[in-house]
Amino acid sequence: MTARDQEGRRGGGPGARRAGGGRETQRAERRAAILEAAMELIAERGYRRTSLAAVAERAGLTQQGLLHHFPTKELLLVGVLETRDRWDLASAAAAAGTRHTDTLAQLVDYNATRPGLVQTYTVLAADSVTEDHPARAFFESRFRVVRAAMAEVLRTECGDTLPGGLTPERAAPLLAAVMDGLQLQWLLDPEEVEMPAAFRDFLALLGCGQGRAGGTGEGPGEGSGEEPGEGSGEEPGEGSGDGPGEG
Repeated sequence: MTARDQEGRRGGGPGARRAGGGRETQRAERRAAILEAAMELIAERGYRRTSLAAVAERAGLTQQGLLHHFPTKELLLVGVLETRDRWDLASAAAAAGTRHTDTLAQLVDYNATRPGLVQTYTVLAADSVTEDHPARAFFESRFRVVRAAMAEVLRTECGDTLPGGLTPERAAPLLAAVMDGLQLQWLLDPEEVEMPAAFRDFLALLGCGQGRAGGTGEGPGEGSGEEPGEGSGEEPGEGSGDGPGEG
């Protein structure tokens, strides 16, 4: 079902929105419809083949109407990534009963099912290093938040010092770099680079979490305190909620 179909089912069309809500509500609904349409098209066509005109048509707007909310494609894509992050955070919160690094591993599994959004993130992140890029502030803020969150995850599982001697704060940038670096290698050579298995290999090197290569359900390492097979064997995306463009 497209964003336009869903919008019609929710409110009966633009006339119903005008009658039932204020201008800010209408603006929020249109913005949400645009982001949903963009996610759908990125999933279907990939980053490069998703145009503003196509997104506007899918959302039931003119291109000029879309530009009122997102003046450039870069800003639209930042909005898509912000929405993806909110959904992923909500999914992680829903899985709070699992080990935290296992939740990260499940997110890597899930990302392997949505290459269009991973490609969008990777291209935009690389472009954002240029001066005055519209996505630069988003990625600067995002990486600060990610590093702090990674450090907290590692401290929760490993304490103030990891088995290899690093503090969680020193290991956190490495964990973030591995996740992003694996995504790049996987996008370039998915037949050669098995992203979920490689990420679990890195967790094993850190000595935190299960670190089972490939998530095959083999028993955890010594001292993990976990029953064999716990938290493994899920299909990508299970337990993490519906992803962008799915359903």
